[in-house]
Amino acid sequence: MSYQCCCRGKSKENVMRRGVGLKATLAGLIFSAIIVGIMVSAFAFGGKNSFEASQAVQASGGVVKIPLAQVNDGAAHYFHYTVRGRDIRFFVLKSSDGIIRAAFDACDVCYKEKKGYSQEGDFMICNNCRNKFPSTKINVLKGGCNPAPLEKTVSASTLIIKVQDILKGETYFS
Repeated sequence: MSYQCCCRGKSKENVMRRGVGLKATLAGLIFSAIIVGIMVSAFAFGGKNSFEASQAVQASGGVVKIPLAQVNDGAAHYFHYTVRGRDIRFFVLKSSDGIIRAAFDACDVCYKEKKGYSQEGDFMICNNCRNKFPSTKINVLKGGCNPAPLEKTVSASTLIIKVQDILKGETYFS
């Protein structure tokens, strides 16, 4: 049995050029597939690209007051206080242990990305790095990617936050 070469009658240079062209095309396809894969992964598994919608709050007598009835349902409620044209964002939630908690919508590590946190069940999730934080640790743990604590006082029916405490978070949102 005899086989015929598909290259018979062609110069060695043409055969080599065709091989190089095929390799370049194959490399381009592989590179394109990798780029598409990275983009799909970033979209599917990456964090959100922005903050949650927030409600503006106003101060009176140097404090912001939020009715507890508005934030005692276990869901994270997002607020912002505007100073010098800049919104200082924070969230409030009643954690699974029944305590009202407050924190800036930022952390010491990811704040520059300006993505904040989202809630998934009993966890607050960093929208940038996707780290999870139990609601019971909000306002307890600080530093790193933990939501930056925001001082507050709880009265019988009102959450009270001093403007001076809100202003401590201004650097997170500059």
